[in-house]
Amino acid sequence: MKKKTLAVLLAAALGASMLWGCGKGNDAGASAPPASTTAESTDSSTASGTDSGIQLPDLTGHTLMIYCGAGMTKPFQEIADAFKSHTGCEMNVTYANAGQIQSQITTSEEGDLFIAGSGDELKPVESYVEGKKELVKHIPVLAVQSGNPKNITGLADLTGDGVTLIMGDVDSTPIGKIAKKAMTDAGIFDQVQIEATTATAPQMSTALAAKEADAAIVWKENCDAQDVEIVNTTDLDPYIKTIPAASLSCAADKDALEAFNQYLDMDTAKEIWVKYGYEIVE
Repeated sequence: MKKKTLAVLLAAALGASMLWGCGKGNDAGASAPPASTTAESTDSSTASGTDSGIQLPDLTGHTLMIYCGAGMTKPFQEIADAFKSHTGCEMNVTYANAGQIQSQITTSEEGDLFIAGSGDELKPVESYVEGKKELVKHIPVLAVQSGNPKNITGLADLTGDGVTLIMGDVDSTPIGKIAKKAMTDAGIFDQVQIEATTATAPQMSTALAAKEADAAIVWKENCDAQDVEIVNTTDLDPYIKTIPAASLSCAADKDALEAFNQYLDMDTAKEIWVKYGYEIVE
């Protein structure tokens, strides 16, 4: 792997450290806390809702603490806001890369649900996973600058003269691990020129749109920037993953967690995923 410049871009917003847990001892060191978002306040006078025969309870006064991969911020925040609108439940969502979330779970030993980039990202915290369900497909794509000025048609073209690549961190991001594996399998990883690495998937599309590199292997849903387009290739089809929702043994509000898991099965939630380019797992 040829490295011209190595720039590690970290998420700017840092949430408060988490203090209370679920009674499992752990000596892991704390990492920089990731960004947290609380769903906007809504009128809880419509605190119950129905969809496909499912009745949602009034959860006013309840709170869910959820971890979610940063690349899924837009659709999941919309889902969280909609659930709060229907039930009155407070939704505290932490968005970060997988490594940060795994560290947060094992260090703080708290949280109700983990929306991971793939099932592989649950392995480091499998002792905290009480149950899981598959939600949507996570599809890696080869993205380039708008107009594809370097005429990149597949992974092999990433070794072309002067072609530079933006890449997710291979140790802490699912998409970075996939990119490394795909290029290693193709026999080109040692030949590509990595211009920069990023801490989250959305940062890659932003950097690509800013013409900081020529190409990136990124999640399909993160290619919504105006100056980014997807290369029509099947090279990455073998690396499609599935996003799971994992219920944690640390869960402090089982009633709210059960209701939210039901909501994730409803058409309302599925339509939000689809709107952002995801494919529902059948």
